[in-house]
Amino acid sequence: MNTASCPITGAGLGLRRSFMDELDALDHNPADFLEVAPENWMEMGGVLGKKFSHFAERYPMICHGLSLSIGSPAPLDEHFLIRLKKFLDKHNVRCYSEHLSYCSDDGHLYDLMPIPFTEEAASYVAKRIQRVQEILERRIVMENVSYYAAPGQEMDEIDFLNAVLEQADCDLLLDVNNIYVNSINHGYDAETYIKSVASDRIAYLHIAGHYDEAKDLKVDTHGADVIDPVWKLLETTYQQHGVLPTLLERDFNIPSVSSLINEVNKIRHYQSAQEALDNVARTA
Repeated sequence: MNTASCPITGAGLGLRRSFMDELDALDHNPADFLEVAPENWMEMGGVLGKKFSHFAERYPMICHGLSLSIGSPAPLDEHFLIRLKKFLDKHNVRCYSEHLSYCSDDGHLYDLMPIPFTEEAASYVAKRIQRVQEILERRIVMENVSYYAAPGQEMDEIDFLNAVLEQADCDLLLDVNNIYVNSINHGYDAETYIKSVASDRIAYLHIAGHYDEAKDLKVDTHGADVIDPVWKLLETTYQQHGVLPTLLERDFNIPSVSSLINEVNKIRHYQSAQEALDNVARTA
């Protein structure tokens, strides 16, 4: 397992403004680390800026970006990257991840668009990732994304993902829910996908809920509880790659903090169960 670019452990939670005060009022840290979108906080001052600084001091903090647009035909926004580097360094952010997609060209598209699964696109994206790493002076972590169409596809999704990681020499945020959603929508085997990823590329995991549009169409919303088949895939991921830092995402229909903590604790349950099995195997 390669965690050099993301030195965190345990079970994490995506921090949202709606429950910051309730979370801060607890007399213990219910998550081992927190994650935020840096774009939501980079220019933030005043009371909210102070609250973020407080959380960054209290918890290990990681960032999951929204606007890098790594697959865009437009030039990289290097001015944004310079500002981002200052933010990451100022708050001792443990790692920075982004989506393996694009969201802009001449303007912002406000959605994550799929990059064509081709060798040419893999090479193009890998070079852009390398430039980002040069500017930020750190390895970055790319996330496998959910997608609903695959225009110009010449490679399997997993082969495209692995090609980008290898050529760019970056790490992977493995989103378990995205694998489940894509496996239903595009008809592939989720466990085979998980087993086809190199363990030493995985920095951490995401797990989340989704919306059932139809039996064969799932929509990645982060707006519901994690379902049993996705928990099962998380278990499979731990069995295949070892216990990895895992973060619960919840962006919409956000329940009470106690409900979120229950799901974070469920992550810990699966982590502890796998660690126990690993310990038995080592001593056998």
